Amino acid sequence: MRHPPLVETHTPGPGTQERILRAVGCPSLVPYQIAHVGLAQAVEPYTMVRTDLPGSYFLACFGGEGRIWLDGRWQRCRAGQACLSPAHVLCAFHAVPGHRWDFVWVRYEASAGRGPLGAASAPVLAEFPSEVFRHAVEGLMAEQAGDGRLAALHHWVELVQGYISRFAQPWHIDDRLSQLWEAVAAKPAHAWTLTELARRAHCSGEHLRRLCRRQLGRSPMQQVTYLRIRHGAGLLAETDLKLEVIAEQVGYANPFVFSNTFKRWTGWRPSLYRGRQQEARPYR
Repeated sequence: MRHPPLVETHTPGPGTQERILRAVGCPSLVPYQIAHVGLAQAVEPYTMVRTDLPGSYFLACFGGEGRIWLDGRWQRCRAGQACLSPAHVLCAFHAVPGHRWDFVWVRYEASAGRGPLGAASAPVLAEFPSEVFRHAVEGLMAEQAGDGRLAALHHWVELVQGYISRFAQPWHIDDRLSQLWEAVAAKPAHAWTLTELARRAHCSGEHLRRLCRRQLGRSPMQQVTYLRIRHGAGLLAETDLKLEVIAEQVGYANPFVFSNTFKRWTGWRPSLYRGRQQEARPYR
């Protein structure tokens, strides 16, 4: 299957239908730092690529299938699945030939990466009650278009945010993973192995793989890579440390390997990523 180039674009195409509710028209979204919510019935050539979204992006598929760029590769997103893309990484998805892709999305403001959406155990792609979530978003849109009662709007927005928060905190299902990934996030330079991860989680390596796939959409070692890259991105944005120093602090003896891995996962070379983040800093 041919995939679109990873360059900034939003190409709905003539057959795609989108409905969008923005915070500027619905102030009830503002307390939850939601920029906008939307519903799409997408068909080829629908493509969306954002090379540096300022806030997290949540997408839930309730019909058909599409492709989404996550963890440095294109992955299939089907009905009953959702994905959560963190801020400041490449976010891309597209419809595929012969399939309509029905999905709901929620885009957050830049400051919403703290808390549940920025947690070490937030999943990348996992099962989700997408059809129920769709009804919550449709209820919100209907109330906004109708009477617009503030109490009702608040109720619908709470439902939307509640489902996303539950998705972003899968350790409520299995606390072992929460403790494990918080430990890994605290020591990204450690030479983590599947054997040690399984020992810390008090289960076999195979059982840990199954847990991670089901709850996070990643293998255990892919989750380690994600946490290392996330920490490296923070160091690039907030410090002037040399690349080789940052690479070592996140578990890479070779800075070139770190650079290549960072680009594959975020869409940016470390130097370009640092430049963009430092340009965005307020003057001090």
